[in-house]
Formats: sequence, C-alpha cells, structure tokens
Amino acid sequence: MRRVVLATSNRHKLREIAALLAESGIDLVAQTDLGVAPVEETGRTFVENALLKARHASKQTGLPAIADDSGIEVDALGGGPGVRSARYAGPNATDEDNLRKLVRELERVPDDRRGARYVCAMVYVPCRANEAPIVCERTWPGRIARQGRGSHGFGYDPVFLVPTLGLTAAELDPVRKNELSHRGQALRALRSELQARAPTVAVE
Repeated sequence: MRRVVLATSNRHKLREIAALLAESGIDLVAQTDLGVAPVEETGRTFVENALLKARHASKQTGLPAIADDSGIEVDALGGGPGVRSARYAGPNATDEDNLRKLVRELERVPDDRRGARYVCAMVYVPCRANEAPIVCERTWPGRIARQGRGSHGFGYDPVFLVPTLGLTAAELDPVRKNELSHRGQALRALRSELQARAPTVAVE
C-alpha cells in the first residue's frame, strides 16, 4: 500500500474519494489527521487551486498528495460562482448558506436559462520535485432546480438536476452519483494516469 495524503478538510470529499479509491493500492489519509492546516485558495482556476492544495500538503508531510478543487458554474451567473463555490455566501459560509444564496439569485431566471455544470480538477503531486504532477479535469452538465430535493451528497447537490434522470444529485445513491459525477470522472481518469506512470502506485 502506498500512503497518500488527501489535501482536504472536507469529510464529505474524503468519503467520496476514499470510496472511489477502494482496492486501489492507495492508503488515503486526510491532511487534518496529519496536522496540516488548509492553504489559502488564491488560484484563478480549479486546476490552480488543486495544485496549490496538493503541493502544500505534500511539502508539509513529505508524502505524495491528491487534491481536488471543484465547484459549480451557472450559465445565468456568467459561470459563477466557479472557484468561489465554497465561499459564495461569504468566507465562513455553510453549504446551506451557499445553497440559499444560489436559489435566491436564480429566483427570476426562466427554466431555459438555468443550465449549469459541476467542474472538478483532480491532481496528484509526487514527492519527487523532478516528477510532473498529474492533472485531470472533468465536468458534469445539469440544470439548477427551483428548490432542493434529496438527502444524499453535499454542497449544491440538492438543486443540481440531472436532466436525463429527472433527479437531483442529492437524490442519487452514492454509488450512482460516483458513476456520473465530475469528481468520479476526474478520479477515474487520475487512476488511469497513475497506473500508466507507476503501476505500484495505481490500481491493479
């Protein structure tokens, strides 16, 4: 087993990513369990923020690191909240605060202009400085529902409607969500890249 630090303090993300890496040969440990404080996310893109987080965790622990930066882009908001998704309602906003603000901002937006997408940048930063990071970015298209539905997931999942299913992300069971989601897609791509680069690190 190869120990890898996950650069997040979000336990929901830890559970999702750990489930997707089950039987992968990677022993995933959260950075908070190793005493690593979060780094300030100053990047202008999801990829920049993911690399900031992974490099910080790797430097602090001496371990290879995985990080993701993800969020929601809403057409009617010009692609916002984007990289500010977790801080949309303010620096200390909860998921509920952000969700309420999004629903309020889109209250007068007609159904045909409520298109959106989840975006996830997933990166792996090795210990060796001369080895390039692996970067995988994927999207999950959908629409914003007028009110929240479902009890699974987190973040904007209760209002992220998957048109082909007629269900929100929060109405999907975790296995089905991981099959479809931006994070699931990005992590599977990352696993494939890890396997191609170093079979001892990646899934068999």
